[in-house]
Amino acid sequence: MADLMIETMDSAEVQQHVERFRAAHGDIVHEVRRVIVGQNDVLEQVLIALFVGGHCLITGLPGTAKTLLVRTIASTLGLEFRRIQFTPDLMPSDITGTDIIAEDPVTGRRTWTFVQGPIFGNVVLADEINRTPPKTQSALLEAMQERSCTVRGNIYMLPAPFFVLATQNPIELEGTYPLPEAQLDRFLFNTKLDYLSANQELQVLGLTTTNYSDPVKPVTNAEEILGFQKLVRMVPIAESVARYALAVVRGTRPTDEFAGDIVKKYVNFGASVRGAQFLVLAAKTRALIHGRYHVTYEDVRTLAIPVLRHRVLLNFHAESDRLDSDFILGKMIESIPVPKND
Repeated sequence: MADLMIETMDSAEVQQHVERFRAAHGDIVHEVRRVIVGQNDVLEQVLIALFVGGHCLITGLPGTAKTLLVRTIASTLGLEFRRIQFTPDLMPSDITGTDIIAEDPVTGRRTWTFVQGPIFGNVVLADEINRTPPKTQSALLEAMQERSCTVRGNIYMLPAPFFVLATQNPIELEGTYPLPEAQLDRFLFNTKLDYLSANQELQVLGLTTTNYSDPVKPVTNAEEILGFQKLVRMVPIAESVARYALAVVRGTRPTDEFAGDIVKKYVNFGASVRGAQFLVLAAKTRALIHGRYHVTYEDVRTLAIPVLRHRVLLNFHAESDRLDSDFILGKMIESIPVPKND
């Protein structure tokens, strides 16, 4: 089958870019591993989101190093890191910034001056994003989609690259506000952090309960990351693999021909076309990370659940039977046959 090529490039130049991408990825992982123990899948998914140019929602229990992970990754990327602690009284202007009246010390003339908020960074950590009301949550929508924010009718562009890495606690219900579907759909991944193994926790104790200090150092920069994002989009994907990715996404929609019985029974609404776009881009990035310049069915299958788990809306039957989106998506993916090699 024909490959869907986004761009063409001299083969030697492509090889050089791919080798640099893999080297930079390896250096980033090496630096992060000096601070973060375990969570291999989570680290891979967060880095995939960064190389795609998408955003990542990190769901985990308290004390699972969500904030430390994001801060450490930002340090290794050589990017400006900003942290926003979401609280019930946080206002939109606390995120975007606001205009103030400033007086010129020479002329005494007063003018409106825009003071940037913490959204003006490369890596923005939205910590405990579900603790703030929808009005403030919506302040992130324009930033995440358009890479800009609007204050008093003026549009301000955000620095590039720009990533929102949001965290939320899945077990606290009081005083929290679930993210609306429109905002959830902007996140490439909803990645989950779980408890570490006993040996890994023992390693954490060794790193954190002594005077040991080994700060990470930056191994890349903003310009190079923007180049990596372009490289990802140049990775070819065979039409058969693209059709398989589309079948997986369409299989989440209960009215679609690809939907199985489990989806028709437990799902109200499935993933949109944005889900398919993100799944293909994530699969391309995973291919590069694993040393391939083409996408495989395994890339799609591996990333399907974290890409789609926050894009399906379950019905009351699923709640009654105590089934979550991961279980339903897993069964759905198993029911879609992987095409044989052409």
